[in-house]
Amino acid sequence: MEIRMPKLDVTMTEGTFMGWLVPDGHPVAEGEDLYTVGTDKVETDIPAPCAGTLRHGAVQADETYPVGTPLGAIE
Repeated sequence: MEIRMPKLDVTMTEGTFMGWLVPDGHPVAEGEDLYTVGTDKVETDIPAPCAGTLRHGAVQADETYPVGTPLGAIE
């Protein structure tokens, strides 16, 4: 399952990928916090939508990406 930059509110068009909370290649449980997204208003930890093995994408911490940008995947 692909992990993408989420849309946290109706006006959000981009967010700052703050970094992964789980190392690449590690197993994750559904609902476990995977990464943090920052906006001009708040920083939010984003949970795993399913269980599996986390694979980081080519995104960099503290960089801003449009909503929908692929960040990684859960295999």
